[in-house]
Amino acid sequence: MLIIQKKLTLPSFSNGIRMITHEIIEAVPEIRELDCGMLNIFLQHTSASITINENADSDVRKDIQMALGKIIPDTLPYEHTLEGQDDMPAHVKSSVIGVSVNIPIGQGRLLLGTWQGIYLCEHRRSSHQRSIVLTVFGKKSK
Repeated sequence: MLIIQKKLTLPSFSNGIRMITHEIIEAVPEIRELDCGMLNIFLQHTSASITINENADSDVRKDIQMALGKIIPDTLPYEHTLEGQDDMPAHVKSSVIGVSVNIPIGQGRLLLGTWQGIYLCEHRRSSHQRSIVLTVFGKKSK
């Protein structure tokens, strides 16, 4: 049985949805040693989120961001405004999407679907560096 935990700090970027699948896989090469297991990805922030979605067409990311802006606009009468107009909507978007995902591991790889990628959703307009805790556990290959 292998259990490992690592912290990954991503480069800063501003509002948008960025694929981070490659960075995650590179950060935990131990995945290749597992026959069966699980990867938990936990984002340590409240104004960004993490999700799994289509990785083939970049329009999907643009459409998700557009839809989130319509569903959770910056213009609602928020009370929490100390950190800027985009801060509270970012907290709501983070709560709706979530800050963690679990991905099964099989035969030394993440068992993502053919068209799935892992995304960091940055909901603030200014650039922020984001930290992720990666916890891998599973049964080693023989």
